[in-house]
Amino acid sequence: MIRLSALAGLTLSALVMGIMPGHGEPAPGFTTDPSAVRPGSYELDSSHGKITWTVDHFGLSHYRGQFVDVTGRLTIDPKQPERATLQVTVPLDKVGTFHAGLDQHLRNADFFDVPNHPKATFTSTSIERLGERQARVTGNLTLRGVTKPVTFIGTFNAAGVHPVTKRYTIGFDGEATIRRSEFGITFALPVVGDEVRLDLEAEFQLLE
Repeated sequence: MIRLSALAGLTLSALVMGIMPGHGEPAPGFTTDPSAVRPGSYELDSSHGKITWTVDHFGLSHYRGQFVDVTGRLTIDPKQPERATLQVTVPLDKVGTFHAGLDQHLRNADFFDVPNHPKATFTSTSIERLGERQARVTGNLTLRGVTKPVTFIGTFNAAGVHPVTKRYTIGFDGEATIRRSEFGITFALPVVGDEVRLDLEAEFQLLE
């Protein structure tokens, strides 16, 4: 980032779910009742699963980027939501800012050190229901060889047979905040912020 070609944000990872305004009406035949969700194991639809990160940049802006090609597995039973499990893998070489120089810088040892740590992972350890459609998800995030507990708030959006894929699909979004310094990413502190906000979007397809 202190290179002129890469004076912008930093990034980190973790997974799934939160509160985002502006959702439209669910598709016909979809339910917004979490108790009506089909139990079973689900895989993340990588084409509709993204992590958007935001970091303070010199106090001048809130810089944003994304991780894509995220993979994951969710097992859930609506009768016992607290027993759900979630595992997510984030390929760190897929960090994207639409700026080639910055993307390359984020992949080197100043930040993610992708040659030595190509992936970040999240594995849930507990899920606490907060309301009809919300839950607090706690788990272990491993990034650059460091594992720390991370918590995010997840919101169930809708579920039903997807009109295009014809697969039963459930959708969530979420929000978390992590400190990059806790994972050994200290480059450009404090002028580039330590706190990184993660906005999470995920659609999971039932394995049948």
